[in-house]
Amino acid sequence: MTGIKTTGEKKMMFFSGRAHPELAEEVAHQLGVGVVPTKAFDFANGEIYVRYQESARGADCFLIQSHTAPINKWIMEQLIMIDALKRASARSITVIVPFYGYARQDKKHRGREPISARLIADLMKTAGADRILTVDLHTDQIQGFFDGPVDHLFALPLLADYVGRKVDREKLTVVSPDAGRVRVADRWCDRLGAPLAIVHKRRDKDVANQVTVHEVVGEVRGRVCVLVDDMIDTGGTICAAADALFAHGAEDVIVTATHGVLSGPAADRLKNSRVSEFVFTNTLPTPSELNRELDKITVLSIAPTIASAVREVFEDGSVTSLFDEQ
Repeated sequence: MTGIKTTGEKKMMFFSGRAHPELAEEVAHQLGVGVVPTKAFDFANGEIYVRYQESARGADCFLIQSHTAPINKWIMEQLIMIDALKRASARSITVIVPFYGYARQDKKHRGREPISARLIADLMKTAGADRILTVDLHTDQIQGFFDGPVDHLFALPLLADYVGRKVDREKLTVVSPDAGRVRVADRWCDRLGAPLAIVHKRRDKDVANQVTVHEVVGEVRGRVCVLVDDMIDTGGTICAAADALFAHGAEDVIVTATHGVLSGPAADRLKNSRVSEFVFTNTLPTPSELNRELDKITVLSIAPTIASAVREVFEDGSVTSLFDEQ
C-alpha cells in the first residue's frame, strides 16, 4: 500500500472583517458557530494588518464582509483576509458579500470607462476566493464576472412577506421605480397577488442629473403602493417616484430595498418624504443617526437567509432550493 489514508471530517470556520460585525455575529449565531478571533488593525499610514488566532488548515472557510463606507478600505481588508486564508492552507474559501461594491459599474455606458464590478470579481479570484455568496446583485450578469460558483441570494421573500402581513392585499399595488426593476417587481406581484405599476421617468437633457417623472403606468389611485428597489443610495430617484405616485392619487407609499446605502443627502430626503415606511435589510449597517431620528425606517435581518445558504454550501446541498418558490 502506498500513501496515507485519513478519516478526518469536514470542518467549517467562520470569519468576519470589521465592516459590519453585528451581521457577522447574527449569521454565526444562526449557524451555531463562533466567529474566529482575528487580530486586525490599521497602521499609521492606513495599511491593514490581519492575523487569525486559530489554524485554518484544511478547513472550509467562510469570510463575511459587506462593502459599506469607507467602501475601498473594507474591500481591501477583505482581499487581505482572503490572501491570509489562502496562505494558511484553507481547504476552500467562500467569500460572503452581502452588499457587492461597485455593482452599478457593470458595463460601459461610454468609451474609456471601466467595468469595475468585473474588476472586483477578478481581485477576489486572484486573492484566492473559490466561491462568492452575495445578496441581490444590481444586475444578474455580475454572476458571470467571477470564474467560479456564485450563489445569488434574494431578499424578496423576507421583504415581501413583511409587507404582505402589514398591508391589506386587496388595496396593494407593487410599483417598479423604473423600467430596469420591472422583472423584480413582477416577482413581487406573483408572491403577493397584487397588480403592477411602473413609474416612467426621463432625464432632462438640459439640466445635469435632473430626473423628470412624466407618468405612472398602472392604476394607483386610492391604492397602497409598495416601491421595490435593490438599493437606495442618495434617495433621489425613489423619493421622486413616491412623489409621482402621490400626485396620481396613491393613498400611501411604502418603499422597500435590500441595501440601504443611504449616503449624502439621503437622510434629509427620507425625513422629508411623504413615504410612510422605508424597509431595508441589514446587508449594510443603517447609520445610527437615522435609526435615532427617523421612526419610519424598518430593518429586517438577512442573517437567517445567509446562514441557510452557508449551511447548504458546506453540506453540499442546494442553495437554489431555498428560493424554489420564486
